[in-house]
Amino acid sequence: MATLAGTVPTGYAGGRAQVLLDWLTTVDHKKIGIMYVVAAGVFGLVGGALSLVVRTELIETGAIMGADTYNQMFTMHASIMLFLFIMPVATGFANYVVPLQIGALDMAFPRINALSLWIFLFGGILMLSAFAFDGGAAAAGWTAYPPISSNTAGNIQPAGVGMDLWLVGVIALGVASTAGGLNFLVTIFKMRAPGMTMFRMPMFTWTVLVTAFLVVLATPVLASALILLFADRNGAGGVFFDPATGGQSILWQNLFWFYSHPAVYIMILPPMGIVSEVLPVFSRKPLFGYRAFVMATVGIGLLSFIVWAHHMFTTGGVFLPFFMASTFLIGIPTGVKMFNWMATMHKGSLHFNTAMLFAVGFVMLFLIGGITGVFHAAVPVDFALHDTYFVVGHLHYVLATGAAFGIFAASYFWFPKMFGRFLNEGLGKIHFWSMFIGTNMIFWPQLMLGLDGMPRRINDYADNPGWELMNQIATVGAFVAMVGAVIFLFNVVHSIYWGEKCEEDNPWDAGTLEWATTSPPPVYNFDRLPRVRSERPVFDERHGLGAYASSEGESPPQTSS
Repeated sequence: MATLAGTVPTGYAGGRAQVLLDWLTTVDHKKIGIMYVVAAGVFGLVGGALSLVVRTELIETGAIMGADTYNQMFTMHASIMLFLFIMPVATGFANYVVPLQIGALDMAFPRINALSLWIFLFGGILMLSAFAFDGGAAAAGWTAYPPISSNTAGNIQPAGVGMDLWLVGVIALGVASTAGGLNFLVTIFKMRAPGMTMFRMPMFTWTVLVTAFLVVLATPVLASALILLFADRNGAGGVFFDPATGGQSILWQNLFWFYSHPAVYIMILPPMGIVSEVLPVFSRKPLFGYRAFVMATVGIGLLSFIVWAHHMFTTGGVFLPFFMASTFLIGIPTGVKMFNWMATMHKGSLHFNTAMLFAVGFVMLFLIGGITGVFHAAVPVDFALHDTYFVVGHLHYVLATGAAFGIFAASYFWFPKMFGRFLNEGLGKIHFWSMFIGTNMIFWPQLMLGLDGMPRRINDYADNPGWELMNQIATVGAFVAMVGAVIFLFNVVHSIYWGEKCEEDNPWDAGTLEWATTSPPPVYNFDRLPRVRSERPVFDERHGLGAYASSEGESPPQTSS
């Protein structure tokens, strides 16, 4: 049995300082994955705390804080949760799991993998450091629309260093994402175990593959827009986005959303893959319609590049019929996935442990997010709901409940693989119900407020009938959800040291290759090279279907550095 990931093997005399140095200089994909998850979790706690500040401001009419301070709070909350939590925590799980799922020793380029982690940390710290400077953090919203984000408009905080730090920080995050995406592409295409054809790869690996393509193709577009805006702001001869100097603010919107709508799927596809691993295991059935699911995943990736302008219906610069039709069209592969998930559970032997609860919760809440998104695809509806709290509710049902619930499902599912111990199931169920009840208390009232016309991004609102009550419900829900997050944090820390030990390599009776090695895995991942004959090789071996050839004469797969 391999030693606990990250602990000191027997007889290791280097002491704590040497262990810390080992982690800081590691190129092991498993340790890098864990550090990604931990760092993203810390950023997520900061972002969650800022959301409580925002919700406290809105608990009743009458402003508590100044408009500029409030703008900083919601801008940094959104930026942290999107760029520093959801994306990197999914990257962390992908780093840990994908090489194991395809039977590889490591990522194709381990040193680039480590470099991506440290660039990500640098970018995140750079964004947050703005709070320490005069003028505070960025306050133009996570979309950073010019002229609000420019130096020349008469907005609240045009010239603060916070916006520049935000721009440079997001550029750094883009560099880290692009390098990581290229690494995943090479790893998945070139380092699969013998017999693992494309249509035998686990669904999580498939979703990471499509996500990597989206990252590599879309992120440079955002990086170029960020560089141009930085030039606009700092007198570097830029006149790209500021109408006062002959630029076009709508150009920013096209560049930003050409990246940021694929970015929605960069954030949601890996959780979809996680749920597609969890549901079959705890339904005791294979995933229904595996090939259809793969095609739906590829279809979402392709279609995500032709729907960006549905965020711009009200600008007057968009060909409405095309983007309305393309937005309706992308709902089809998503609907295929919803059907496949439900069909997987149908007549299965369902085991409702915490990972399964979060997976089912994902399906339920993401369905609300998807349907409300289809509402926005209808141009007249979008005109009525644009810039209202309905948009905020839709976004959060997709990401704050959808993606986050998938991430929590992964945490409970792969925790014994990563640390050799189980998360506490009792605390896990309290965590689930706190999050499920709390998030619905937050975001369902926001949908209702949006339908009633309440605008978003304001620190005070009119004393209209029902608005204050709905905001009070949402604020209470935010604190309920945060209680769940604190319970989860305690569960993780407690279980790492004192949780129930995982005595089996495959405690969930799963079928994919990460469960073919020890829990946690050794440094070299596998004692023998798996030979794969289906998408469930561990299941095949367990039932004598010959998923493995004799290991005699075989050696583990090689990796390059």
